Amino acid sequence: MAIRVEREIGGRVLSLETGRVARQAHGAVWVQYADTVVLATVLSAPSRREIDFFPLYVDYREAQYSAGKIPGGFFKREGRPSTKEILTCRMIDRPIRPLFVKDFQNEVQIQCMVLSTDNQNDPDLLAIIGSAASLAVSGAPFHGPIGVAKIGRKDGEYIVNPTYDDLMEDPFLLLVAGPREAPNMVEFEGNEAAEDIVAGAIEKGFEICGTVMDMIDELVAKVQPTPMEYEPRLVPEELEAALAGKFSDRIRQAKQITGKIERGEALSAIKEEAMAEFCPEDVDEPSYTPWQVDEGLFRLQGKVQRKLILDGTRPDGRAMDEVRPLGVEVGVLPRTHGSAIFARGETQALATTTLGTPRDEQIIDGLLEEYKKKFMLHYNFPPFCVGEIRPIRGPGRREIGHGALAEKSLQCVMPQVEDFPYTIRIVADMLESNGSTSMATVCGGTLSLMDAGVPIKAPVAGISIGMVSDDDDPGRYVLLTDIMGEEDYHGDMDFKIAGTAEGITGIQLDMKARGISHERMRKTLEQARQARQVILKAMTDVIPAPRAELNKYAPRLLILRIDTDKIGKVIGPGGKTINRIQEETGATIDVENDGTIYIGCADAEGAERAKAEIEGLTAEAVIGRIYTGKVVSITDFGAFIEILPGQDGLCHVSELSNEYVKKVTDVVNLGDTVDVKVINIDDQGRVKLSRKVLMAGEGGQQEERPSGSDSPPSGQHKGRRHHKRHG
Repeated sequence: MAIRVEREIGGRVLSLETGRVARQAHGAVWVQYADTVVLATVLSAPSRREIDFFPLYVDYREAQYSAGKIPGGFFKREGRPSTKEILTCRMIDRPIRPLFVKDFQNEVQIQCMVLSTDNQNDPDLLAIIGSAASLAVSGAPFHGPIGVAKIGRKDGEYIVNPTYDDLMEDPFLLLVAGPREAPNMVEFEGNEAAEDIVAGAIEKGFEICGTVMDMIDELVAKVQPTPMEYEPRLVPEELEAALAGKFSDRIRQAKQITGKIERGEALSAIKEEAMAEFCPEDVDEPSYTPWQVDEGLFRLQGKVQRKLILDGTRPDGRAMDEVRPLGVEVGVLPRTHGSAIFARGETQALATTTLGTPRDEQIIDGLLEEYKKKFMLHYNFPPFCVGEIRPIRGPGRREIGHGALAEKSLQCVMPQVEDFPYTIRIVADMLESNGSTSMATVCGGTLSLMDAGVPIKAPVAGISIGMVSDDDDPGRYVLLTDIMGEEDYHGDMDFKIAGTAEGITGIQLDMKARGISHERMRKTLEQARQARQVILKAMTDVIPAPRAELNKYAPRLLILRIDTDKIGKVIGPGGKTINRIQEETGATIDVENDGTIYIGCADAEGAERAKAEIEGLTAEAVIGRIYTGKVVSITDFGAFIEILPGQDGLCHVSELSNEYVKKVTDVVNLGDTVDVKVINIDDQGRVKLSRKVLMAGEGGQQEERPSGSDSPPSGQHKGRRHHKRHG
């Protein structure tokens, strides 16, 4: 029997339905918002292997049929997940994972399928709602539900769940999710938004989250699911006590070693000793499993470290609001267009910027209409940056997520295409990692852009703020600026905030605790703002602004706009004209349907030559302007003179000279080059020229000559249009 609940949110009806489809799943919810539909399902089963993590798998797919499209390519079916799908998987996972009970180790798979889209409401929102609802009706040991909402801005006011059209007007977009207590996930991108505006949007969004949670609670009350049975995975209390009694003091000492490598070696020695004592390899059936000993030690390290921090001691001895030592270098690579190394403590990022032509744009073919991206940022995390050995394969979800966060944090400061038509790609390679490499990518990316001479609106920096709360006294907590890896593992929060000196451009909040209060949220935003100013100063001390000139190895790119009816003249029959220009100048020429032409070349001279050729091909004759032209035809009543490629005009016999002309060839002959002035263009486009006004000194010499008029036309252009000969 189908069970359905619905509410109106943001002027559209949101409905949740279960019991009609996918009834063999442990939980399945059909979510509809306006005309966008997502099916979310949940299945769980005992794990069949020994693992040291909670095996939650999230899959989100956007079927092309949902938008009335057939996939491109040879196979005509959906393939590997797109970047958008991977990012949505991460958004589903992050607010849900911390809310499972700690002793639950069953494998859980959440699968979301986009079945219909109206191209106005992003299905990622529905996928998160559906995942939370399907978990709730499955009876899984999940401390939910969670709610989720998006907030945009229009005319200075917050709007709920903005549509794609809304975002075209204002790119401000905030997503907030979490349980009843407080938000535990925030995603944000915007144009240098003030901290108060962002905080207000989070509070507004969390109000809407309450409505979504009410809907899920109503659905659960109607379904009345049976709680899922499972075998809890526990660390025996006696083992925890034994580990604490034997190793607490040594762990406390190790946690205060400043260097990451030395600290890690001390902790590894403790682990080896614990394994040898509590889980010896030479015993067939030891009292405890390797997982129990390893997990017990990890929890003990967390307790020791959290207490040290709450008592005022961080692992490297810094103050709670102190940024680690910064290192800023630019121009570190000799042949790249822009490069920089940004270091913050034991985190180090190498960022390079490459400038390309429109041919290098990325084509995005998703549920929306196909579009092109002119700015891309790719993040790599090689294993050596954390001292590990592992296979090097394609980017994983983590790499794609970190790259996307840095990209959106820099997007709003990129120049307009009209001002800087280059395609831009940043690659960030992590050379060392110990905390918030995504924010190091933002800083390194900014530096490499400025080194390349990209005229960004303002430098962008990023920082991560952590939090440690007292388990026995919830009101006691500490905010940590610039968290390291261990402070992230054992802490409650990883709050990444990027922005300029004026405001925030990107946010990603992940919580291990159930959430963060609005009061702490505002304090975090302010602490991050102060740290951001420190980092920006260090960056601008090295390179205060984008370089005035592009790197000498960067291509030169010019932009022209012509009437669309002249596109054919530039291309020529079978591409003959445009290919000739490219061969002669060494430039690449890309012509858009709207008449925009991009000219790229390795050197400025070749680009300028190609530009002059195209301007000549597409120029219009102007009354009063002087042209140097070639005589291409002679009649009894005058001479036809080509003043622009493919365009000629008539210089009547009476306009050839200030003296009487009996015969045209007495003055000019075929192939002669002469200066003439346009004296009229009739309503049929016929051009009338005069040589006489220039000879007579009637004021024509001071008139403007067109670009390139000092050189005669080549006369090699095909398809020249002659005006009708007339007397």
